[in-house]
Amino acid sequence: MSQHQAVSAGTGVHSQPLYTLPEILQQPRLWPVTLEMVHAASQRMRLDEKLKGVRVLLTGAGTSAYAATAVAAAWTQASAVPTTDLLVDAEHYLTGIDVVISLARSGNSPESAAVVEHVRALRPDIQQFAIVCDEEGALSRTSLDGLIVLDPRTNDQSLVMTSAFSNLVVAGLVLASLAQGQSETVAAVVHELSARTTALLSGIDNACQRVAGRIRDRIVVLSSSPLLGWQREAGLKTLEMTAGRFPLISETYLGLRHGPMSFVTPETLVLCLLSSDPVRRRYEADLVRELRVKKIGYLVGIAEPKPSEGLFDQLIPAVAPHIDDALRTPFEILGPQLLGYHLSLRIGLNPDNPSPDGVINRVVSGVRIYLQHDLETQETP
Repeated sequence: MSQHQAVSAGTGVHSQPLYTLPEILQQPRLWPVTLEMVHAASQRMRLDEKLKGVRVLLTGAGTSAYAATAVAAAWTQASAVPTTDLLVDAEHYLTGIDVVISLARSGNSPESAAVVEHVRALRPDIQQFAIVCDEEGALSRTSLDGLIVLDPRTNDQSLVMTSAFSNLVVAGLVLASLAQGQSETVAAVVHELSARTTALLSGIDNACQRVAGRIRDRIVVLSSSPLLGWQREAGLKTLEMTAGRFPLISETYLGLRHGPMSFVTPETLVLCLLSSDPVRRRYEADLVRELRVKKIGYLVGIAEPKPSEGLFDQLIPAVAPHIDDALRTPFEILGPQLLGYHLSLRIGLNPDNPSPDGVINRVVSGVRIYLQHDLETQETP
């Protein structure tokens, strides 16, 4: 049985995964497709004009929220707020906002559609757009001012979001580049890193399989700003695909010293994405050396071999070590995705559905929506 098959064939926890690995591996082919689709939609809706010089709020739930965080890091006049916060405190977050852009795979999470209507009721002057992977989702049927639908292949069938995440980020980065007059730069990055990732995929996959075999108890994921969206999504992939089997925290390098270092044991996997910025990288290297001196952590770097020589116990090839950190998230996320996939198989789960008891689901359900207008029209019990 190959390394990409589950423990045994059949149904349930030990069934062979069908979707997760192909959805991870197809990403480099889809990024240029997303680039072209967003350019076409933006031209049709004149988004380069509508987004220029305005204050943008990017939003999404779960993985889509981390995608929003990653896009905001590259967009000077943008901020990111999860729909799970925006829904309950919209007045606070909408101050000074001109445009809201929602990101979603299916758009069927209850908060996704509710946020659009809530913002519309509170601030009808705000323009609202959405980027989705599923044209038939509930978000697509709300009162949006414009909708960008990505290639159907980005609408992952696996429980975990992989292609959807990276392509939502690429789509958002394209919009940011149009708003900031940098479209040629981002287009060049997408094409370059699509080819580079394809060339590196086998090496990344092999390295992640080796790292997964080394994990013993708990995991720490480290990055510096502006890669916080990457950091949180990297941690979430392992949590989801292993059903929370391994305790995990995501932190910044400088933040780890302020209490969270107590989480790190000699056997803890410490997954480090090294910055492309030389000043950030010096802070990061100092922290890694400190962990080595203290003899805690199995240190794994997503980095180039030569600049990181002697820092790490093991390396995962970096896809974009020389690109601006704010643009790296969709390309560097493949390593954590593959790590979560191999770790899921190692402990006998099916990455397509690592939560067969339904603790988590592909689309969140069970959220009741409470809006102030609705409450005011109801009689007090």
